[in-house]
Amino acid sequence: MSELKIGTGVPMTLDGADDPRRPAVTDAARAIEELGFESLWVSDLIIGDGTPTLEAALVLAAAAAATERIDLGFSVLTVPLRPAAWIATQIATLQALSGDRLLLGVGSGGFPDSPFWQALEVPSRERGPRTDATLRALPRLLAGEPTDLVPDAPPLTLGPSTPMPPVLVGGNSPVAMRRAVEFGGWFPSLISPDDLRPAVTRLRELADERGMPAPSVTVGGHLIVGADESARSARESFVRNLVEAHGMSPEVAANVPMTAASPAELADVFAAYEAAGADRIVTGPDNGDYRAGLQMMIEARTLLN
Repeated sequence: MSELKIGTGVPMTLDGADDPRRPAVTDAARAIEELGFESLWVSDLIIGDGTPTLEAALVLAAAAAATERIDLGFSVLTVPLRPAAWIATQIATLQALSGDRLLLGVGSGGFPDSPFWQALEVPSRERGPRTDATLRALPRLLAGEPTDLVPDAPPLTLGPSTPMPPVLVGGNSPVAMRRAVEFGGWFPSLISPDDLRPAVTRLRELADERGMPAPSVTVGGHLIVGADESARSARESFVRNLVEAHGMSPEVAANVPMTAASPAELADVFAAYEAAGADRIVTGPDNGDYRAGLQMMIEARTLLN
């Protein structure tokens, strides 16, 4: 029997502002839980170019209030944009609001040349060191232990103590994989099953070299639903964006989107990722009717058993 976990995201724009078929955050959160998804995710992606986007931690707080059982995750929290003390406070608050249901997807990337990054005056060269320092400080901060964060400043103590959520390190690079071995979980995205398989093998080798347990593997992706002209157009547009914005070759980009016209086809896609080493898939419909796309995902997951 398959043990693959399936998660999906809530719309990160205001109620139907971009598409009237997409529900409000709280409505989507309730629907995702009722359909039986294992986890619900929000992206931390504010560009600052006028694109209508909501702040991730506040969206998770709303989702926590609207649900009771489902795990809630960042996909992924851009760590360098926030001081470690503030991140710890947000995590502790979300754990309290959700009953310790948080999954902490983290990343150091994002779009450092975007207006939002520049407005926050975060130097791109400090992304990696800031991320590592924060991840190493979080367990002590969340445990309520005095923690030194700033030279010549008094230690910071937060309370009450709260459980450290599972960490999933986003990114496909060797640096991200090494970070995943240190902190416990890997969260690659925009990767095909064929490319995931050797990457998971390398991840397990890195863990073995360090005497660490193999990290869990959560794969983030984009789902294109259907076989009509609109679905083909959505897929072509997405692949073109991977080439132009992410620098992928057309051959690699063509295999990235999860494309399915039926639950059976999507089940085959899920099975391919599981065979390549994925423990969880986080995806959602990029096109078509949002609720219908979620229903297809649940039906596909059922077919794996």
